[in-house]
Amino acid sequence: MIVKKIIFDLDNTLYSPTSAMDAGITNRMMDAVAEFLGVSLEGAARIRKEKVVRFSTTLEWLRSEGLTDVEGYFAKVHPQNEADELPFDEKIRSFLQSLEQEKMVFTNAPREHAERVLSKLKISDLFSHVIDIRDCGLRGKPYASSYRMALQKCGGTIDDTIFLDDQYKYTDGFVSLGGTALLVGNKNGSHLSPDSEAFNKEPPPHPGRTIKIASVYDLPKILPSL
Repeated sequence: MIVKKIIFDLDNTLYSPTSAMDAGITNRMMDAVAEFLGVSLEGAARIRKEKVVRFSTTLEWLRSEGLTDVEGYFAKVHPQNEADELPFDEKIRSFLQSLEQEKMVFTNAPREHAERVLSKLKISDLFSHVIDIRDCGLRGKPYASSYRMALQKCGGTIDDTIFLDDQYKYTDGFVSLGGTALLVGNKNGSHLSPDSEAFNKEPPPHPGRTIKIASVYDLPKILPSL
């Protein structure tokens, strides 16, 4: 495989899941769930864990339950000062510059969140494109249509593009199309339920594969073997 394009997830992929931003997003999301359902934070966490395996995102699940104020949800989960939670990584820019492949970001968060993170890390200019959840009509990863949009946007194919993400359900989605996905870190969540609407049921042109790596910084060691 000759890798020409690399699609990166944003959160917990381009930065460590141990950052305060990960906890901040999770806490604000649980607040939004609890407020919408009218339950405690403990109840919100329990219900979400049970329900979200059938959905691409917490937002998609809440919309199925009747949530209509999508922009209000985004504003609550991703406030303007959220980047204050993210420590600066002195290595990430030079690391990304060392990769000769074209790079893009594909996130299930809104664009303003991606812009804040990329700006904080001083790497915005290193990506040819950013695809966010609105670009996908709120049906992002792991919907097959969202990956196809990302590939079309960067001019890549399933055979010359790799995808990095920290969540099983999203790497599973790319692999189901016949792609090569790198699963990052050890906080990888759950696989997508096969009865989910987002689950790709069309046979791929050839089998895909998942390769697990400890962090995004392991990518150069993997690339030659692909």
